Amino acid sequence: MATRNPMQHISREDLYTDLEARILYLHSFLDFSSNDIEALITGSKYIKALIPAVVNIVYKKLLQYDITARAFTTRSTSFEGPLDDNLSDDSPQILHRKMFMRAYLNKLCSDPSKMEFWEYLDKVGMMHVGLGRKHPLHIEYVHLGACLGFISDIMTEAILSHPRLHIQRKTALVKALNKVIWIQNDLMAKWHIEDAIEFDQREGFEVEQEGYLHGKKVLHDIDEETQEAGACPFSGMKASGGGIEACRPAPPPPSHHSPHAIVPDMGAMSLNQDKTSEEVPTA
Repeated sequence: MATRNPMQHISREDLYTDLEARILYLHSFLDFSSNDIEALITGSKYIKALIPAVVNIVYKKLLQYDITARAFTTRSTSFEGPLDDNLSDDSPQILHRKMFMRAYLNKLCSDPSKMEFWEYLDKVGMMHVGLGRKHPLHIEYVHLGACLGFISDIMTEAILSHPRLHIQRKTALVKALNKVIWIQNDLMAKWHIEDAIEFDQREGFEVEQEGYLHGKKVLHDIDEETQEAGACPFSGMKASGGGIEACRPAPPPPSHHSPHAIVPDMGAMSLNQDKTSEEVPTA
């Protein structure tokens, strides 16, 4: 008879009072491992190339509904007053929010083996319930979850449509990215739901500038890195209707990273595996 692994003990209190314990539990449950971290790091250039088009598509979607559009002027989705008729893709507040969404999605391409990565994702959840900001923002969870699902859908389609990546690399990247997005979804829900209210820790948060964590700037707009990196592998990519069209990308340069482990077997990883032999040649 087959033996089964011993049952792990998970402290309920730790899940609500210790962020690292919650992250490690989610990693274990979702089988988020060094393989996922490797896929994200070696595939980050492909994700970064999608970001400008993804952000434009997301904001077109958010401006389709009065309840989500209203938040850009009232800072709340529960306000039911009149909507600013002049709000558009080119409105100053929309251009400002697009800049931060580009920087946020760029952050998802950074090193998920560092606890700082997950701390900032938790702070994103906190900031949407009116905490940690000089000017509070209140976005109800239904809209946050829908937006994350929409982002996941766009990125999944774009990655799977890449003309040169081998299907194994596409699959690994899609799986890893969706695990990160689902963990972000949990860290959004964590601040909205009332589970374990007896462990509530919603007091004493430091108000910081947007894009900062513990006094350190952690968000950087994708435009800055694109200018530094030169030609983008998705240089012909454009938004088309509800999806993304991409031209054949130019071969990207190899990347070099040295992450510090939060996943136990990170030290055994070989991250510089972006070989042209892994890609499907095109005519």
